[in-house]
This record gives sequence, structure tokens and C-alpha cells, in this order.
Amino acid sequence: MCGYKLPSCSRRSSLPVVPPCEGSRGAFPGPALPADKMAAPMELSCWGGDWGLPSLHPESLTVMAYAKFSGAPLTVNTINNSWSTPKDVPVLISEDIVISQPAKILNFLRKQRYNADYELSAKQGADTLAYIALLEEKLLPALLHTFWVEAENYCSVTKPWFASRIPFPLSLYLPGKMSREALNRILLTRGGPPLYSLTEVEAQIYRDAKECLNLLSKRLGTSRFFFGNTPTTLDAFVFGFLAPVYKVCFPRVQLQEHLKQLTNLCRFCDDILTCYFKLTITGHSPSGQDTADANLQKLTQLVNKESNLIEKMDDNLRKSPQHPPRKITTLKLAAAESG
Repeated sequence: MCGYKLPSCSRRSSLPVVPPCEGSRGAFPGPALPADKMAAPMELSCWGGDWGLPSLHPESLTVMAYAKFSGAPLTVNTINNSWSTPKDVPVLISEDIVISQPAKILNFLRKQRYNADYELSAKQGADTLAYIALLEEKLLPALLHTFWVEAENYCSVTKPWFASRIPFPLSLYLPGKMSREALNRILLTRGGPPLYSLTEVEAQIYRDAKECLNLLSKRLGTSRFFFGNTPTTLDAFVFGFLAPVYKVCFPRVQLQEHLKQLTNLCRFCDDILTCYFKLTITGHSPSGQDTADANLQKLTQLVNKESNLIEKMDDNLRKSPQHPPRKITTLKLAAAESG
């Protein structure tokens, strides 16, 4: 890939409070709230799932996992060919309160007494912030590149999958916009000196991502979660970042291959999916995966045909004769008649 070139080419469900696995914290301890002061219903709008994941979107996954860990009762509205696609996903709505961005959503849930971190020490709280910053700095750029910038992955998986959940004609525009935003975000943090070409940037972000995965694997060790036997905010963020890389079937799998060599991180993702999402998520059987892949291939062809049709129509419009506007002449004639 040369230069900074981009690749070319809601359903409503419930997220019930699952009986927690051993070690789950649930709601913050304390006396029960009176019936007239119970927490208002909370709805989460997010991208849906596939490949055995509750969502393909890392930030949506992070919030969904934290809700499971803390016992927060969310109703999930997955974006599915709806004109009401929110600008910033995920979005939490509670009465007249609208919140976006995972960190802000998690803070809101804590204020509602759904706190997965109340047993952490000050040192562990500081470690949580440090590791989340590490994820965003070192792993996120490679994750964005894998989904949105790597041409083969984008054209064969990412674009058709997201386009199928966005109404036409926005489905022809929004995936490309999301791809451009991902590339801009990568270049904003990694595109300066001494890295002047996208090839150099790509090499560096994947080196950083692999180092980050190695560090996470070492930190997790043989523990079930990062701070022992109970999941916390850090586990939600790590799961949100790793699970899509681990599960989505991409043609170009550089980062996925490295992750699968770190068996404790893979076990970490599998345990969370099995324990906390077993009532809402079912994995693909081999035959089911074949069907999903076939449907995705058909969808890819359909999206490409629609894109080509729009481009052809646009080209024909550009080549059609252009006539000057006649509005001024009409106004003059009307004025003459009235005179």
C-alpha cells in the first residue's frame, strides 16, 4: 500500500442480568433502594454481533461486558438498518439522560451503584487507568487498521458487514466515512516524523500492538482475571479490545495470529463469553459459519454493485449537458406582464 490511500472497493433485544459467575461483584453493596427510588430503565444503543460475539464494536463490547460484571440491567438496542443510527456509539439512555463514550457510561453506572471496582485498592485503581491508556495508545491503532484500513479486510468483511446494518443510501457513504476517520486517527498519533509513509506507520503500529499483547499476557499470567478471580473495569476494556481481533474471520490476520499464540488471553476471552454471555450469545457451528460466510460474500457483491451503480449515475450526470438557470428570465417576464 503506497501513501495514505484508503481501501476502495435496530433490532431490539434484552440484556438480562445473568446469575453471576463465581466472583462477580454485582451491584455496589448497601441497603436496597425504596420502590419509588429504584433506578430508571437504562437502554444501550450499540452495534450488533457476529462470529459468536455480542458486538463487533470494541467500545460497545466494553460497556456490555462491564454491565454483565456489575449486574447493571441494560436493555440493548442493536443498530440494524435503522435511520436512527446514533452518531456516537455506544450510547446509554436513561430517562432524559444521554451518555456516550465508554468511560462516561461506566462512570454513570457506578453512580447508579453498579460498581465492579469497589474492592480494588488505590494501587490497583491506578494500574487500571495505566493499562487502559496503554490499550488506547498501543493496541487501538492496530485494531482500527485491521478493521478499517487494511484493504482486503475492509472490502471483504468490514464494509459489507456494517453496510448491511445501515439503510440505503447511507450504507454507501458511512462505512467509507468510518474508514477515513480510522485512518485519520492512526495518522494523527503515528503519522509524524520519523514515520513518513503509511507502510512505515503500519509496521510500527503492529509492533506496538504485539508488544502490548505480550505485556497483557504477562500481567494476566495464570489468573482468571487481571486482579484475581473477579472481573473489573480493566477486564471489560481488555475484553472489548481483544475479542473482535480473536473471533472475527479476516483474510489478513497478522494481529490475530499473534494473539492466538498467547493462550491465556484467548482463554480469558472464551471464559467471559461462556460465563457472562451464555444466555444471549451462541457460537457458530461449522455449517453455520459456512452459511454466514456465504451470506457475507453475497452481501459484498451487492454492496459493490450498488457502489458501481451510484458511481455510474454520478458520472452520467457530470457528462450531461448543463443548462443555465432560467429563474431570472422568468422573473423578468412576470414583471413585464404585470406592467
